[in-house]
Amino acid sequence: MINREKVYLLRAMIEKASASLPDEDALEAVELFPAWQTGTSYAVGVRIRYGGKLYRCEQTHTSQADWTPDKTPALWTEVAKPGEIPVWRQPSGAQDAYMTGDKVHYPDENGPVYESTMDYNVYAPDVFGWRLV
Repeated sequence: MINREKVYLLRAMIEKASASLPDEDALEAVELFPAWQTGTSYAVGVRIRYGGKLYRCEQTHTSQADWTPDKTPALWTEVAKPGEIPVWRQPSGAQDAYMTGDKVHYPDENGPVYESTMDYNVYAPDVFGWRLV
């Protein structure tokens, strides 16, 4: 029988191993990633789970209760399946701006697809820097 201490050790090993999974595989096993928690220091590139989704840290920070991954795009980006076209969201700065060739639906998931024509694009598709695909 496995004792509690061994379970915690195994969980830590699983989380460490899951960090090297490519996004496509990671999305198939979101449960392997640590749950987001308040008061935790997160480094750029770390992936966590929150609300059943996988997120990647965009800026090093210590989490706060009102900085949940779904509400702070400057800190967290939802990991999408390769080839999946997300809905456009307002970038908060260069760290999450769209790059040339990035595609988005706009204004919602049923909207047409636009492609960014420039790097570090923070404009909405109906404003500047996008072409209808």
